[in-house]
Amino acid sequence: MTREGLRERIAKMTLEEKAAMCSGADFWHTEAVERLGIPAMMVSDGPHGLRKQDQEADNLGVNDSIRAVCFPAGCGTAASFNRELIREMGEALGEECQAEGVGVILGPAVNIKRSPLCGRNFEYYSEDPYVASEMAGALICGIQSKNVGTSIKHFLANNQEHRRMSSSSEIDERTLREIYLAAFEGAVRKQKPWTVMCSYNRINGVYAAQNKEMLTDVLRGEWGFDGFVVSDWGAVNDRVPDLEAGLDLEMPSSGGVNDQLIVEAVRDGRLKEEVLDEAVERILNIVYRFEENRDKTAVFDRDKDHELARKVAEETCVLLKNEDGVLPLKEQAKVAFIGKYAAKPRYQGGGSSHINSHKVTAAWDCVKGLGTVTYAEGFRDDVDETDEALLKEAVESAEQAEAAVIFAGLPDAFESEGFDRAHMRMPECQNELIRRVAAVQPNTIVVLHNGSPVEMPWADQVKGILEAYLGGQAVGAAVADILYGRVNPSGKLPESFPYQLEDNPSYLYYQGEGDRVEYREGVFVGYRYYDKKKMAVRFPFGFGLSYTTFAYSEPKLSAQRIKDTDTVTLRVDVTNTGDRAGKETVQLYVSAPDSRVIRPVRELRGFEKVELAPGETKMVSFVLDKRAFAYWNTDIHDWYAESGRYLLQVGSSSRDIVVEQEVYVESTAKLPRHYTMDTPFGDLMDDPEAMELLKPLMKIDFLEKKEDGDTTDAAAEAITAEMKEAMMKYMPLRGTFSFASGGVTPQQVREALDKLNG
Repeated sequence: MTREGLRERIAKMTLEEKAAMCSGADFWHTEAVERLGIPAMMVSDGPHGLRKQDQEADNLGVNDSIRAVCFPAGCGTAASFNRELIREMGEALGEECQAEGVGVILGPAVNIKRSPLCGRNFEYYSEDPYVASEMAGALICGIQSKNVGTSIKHFLANNQEHRRMSSSSEIDERTLREIYLAAFEGAVRKQKPWTVMCSYNRINGVYAAQNKEMLTDVLRGEWGFDGFVVSDWGAVNDRVPDLEAGLDLEMPSSGGVNDQLIVEAVRDGRLKEEVLDEAVERILNIVYRFEENRDKTAVFDRDKDHELARKVAEETCVLLKNEDGVLPLKEQAKVAFIGKYAAKPRYQGGGSSHINSHKVTAAWDCVKGLGTVTYAEGFRDDVDETDEALLKEAVESAEQAEAAVIFAGLPDAFESEGFDRAHMRMPECQNELIRRVAAVQPNTIVVLHNGSPVEMPWADQVKGILEAYLGGQAVGAAVADILYGRVNPSGKLPESFPYQLEDNPSYLYYQGEGDRVEYREGVFVGYRYYDKKKMAVRFPFGFGLSYTTFAYSEPKLSAQRIKDTDTVTLRVDVTNTGDRAGKETVQLYVSAPDSRVIRPVRELRGFEKVELAPGETKMVSFVLDKRAFAYWNTDIHDWYAESGRYLLQVGSSSRDIVVEQEVYVESTAKLPRHYTMDTPFGDLMDDPEAMELLKPLMKIDFLEKKEDGDTTDAAAEAITAEMKEAMMKYMPLRGTFSFASGGVTPQQVREALDKLNG
């Protein structure tokens, strides 16, 4: 429907009908106005599967949903680093929504993994905003290509479940821009999701639902978002101010209570009716966009989508260790599969994204026909204590085999929406199982099913580790194919795995005090912190092994020197130097070694996944603009790229930089000057114009050059050249009055400052 048509229809609505349109009709539907032909639209939970409830939904929305397909969760899909694959997954989800009459699927979730403890990390993509935004953008692109909307969430800074409905995320401006807003920005600007879901929490004291700076100024004004903003379910705190701030749709229904508040505010003159009309227009624009593009021929082919889920899961698995080439296993080898998750995998998280899977494939289902594989349960995941009988059976099974594969990880009770993890450890019964099996079987491999990093006290005792994340309902088949070499692992870690929780940069401040959560680590989240500290980690960001090997050529640059208004292209050849086909994720990091501000050692600015046959070479190309070199400058409240040299570093992880090139970037922006009497001379020395004006004022007695014979040995020892330079560098301008013997007046300095600052 055209904008004019929408406005004509809105003009015919009563005030009460418009107010009602700004809240749900029930738990999953927008309001309809039958007399005007305005239809209702259904929304449904996602983002890695369709959690559509039957029409009789309970008040919490947790009753059984329809049978559907559970794709890998965000923690896994991000590990694929494969935009095209995730776009294909999005297309399947969009087709499913069309078949089921769902207009908007609630996702993707792009909140930054600030701490391994966040209970909802399994839904989130990465500790890095570029990865989060790019992978979310790919999913959005796929879903919306089927004329079904997405709802990127949870906007903003929803990085813990603890007190999530009342806590305030206290974040400085630069960190907010570079890390937490950046995770949303790229996807919103480029892929234009139909809706954005605001979070429960406050940002610097202001609830997300009432945060006009974020919902209107940034989201709509700066980024060009043109859809509607919907509340997380129950996130509305004060309906009229929320509406004024830019929150259009309240979900679920308030039973008319908040609708009446809107009506009263308009009638009392406290709320302009134009604000209400704009919100209604944004909502109806999406409702009609879906209604007018309904595909009633769409089919929810669950078996077909199950196979796609398997394909996606194959690329979400990350091979973390493969000592002595213990993997892949030989088909004829005698292998012991150990651990409950071999027969009943943990493949998704708990809460609003939990899918009622139409079928689940376990790894044990895929190998029992080989005749050379045995199975032992090994542990119970409903208790932490070791079951000695199960442990004994597992150890005996491992002793009689040529290799043992232990399927371990985190049980449902350890990570879910609604609460955070209490620690980063796996259940002790599982750690003990791994230790005991590894003691009798030198060829032990551990397969992990978890949504976030875990501590691995046994890592040096096993030869193989495969991170399967929460890989969806077909994860077992994907894992079996990787274990036996039918698929070459190609996943990379979208997050760092520290040795212990205490190493994490947010450790001292996570969860906060009461409702105040300070993000004191600033921009140093994940690898940005570990690499800056040169801290050893269990596995670095971007890491992942393959059954083949790759080599990189020396990169070629389109220019050695650019202005910040230009772009530069980097090209690098990648060759498969092994004996089997494989996929490599080429990662491009940018480093600013001479920066005058505190910055990470390197930051990811590009990645591309390429598939290569043995001996094959392909060129990978990256185009970098100003944003790749910039940081958020709080003086100008904008992105700023300093003049200077930058290193473009190419590698296979943040800790494995293979080749690099240098480019010089010239800034075309001028920063405002704020020179005062307290400004040190050292700051002025970096400004040629300032030095020109102030040079005549810098005649300070003890810094004047002395003639030979004028300085005693004692004086030379007391006042070295280095000391003079340092004293001059750190002396504030007001120091000239004390050391210039009356040769400089305050008026002279003030006049010079006025010229500089003017």
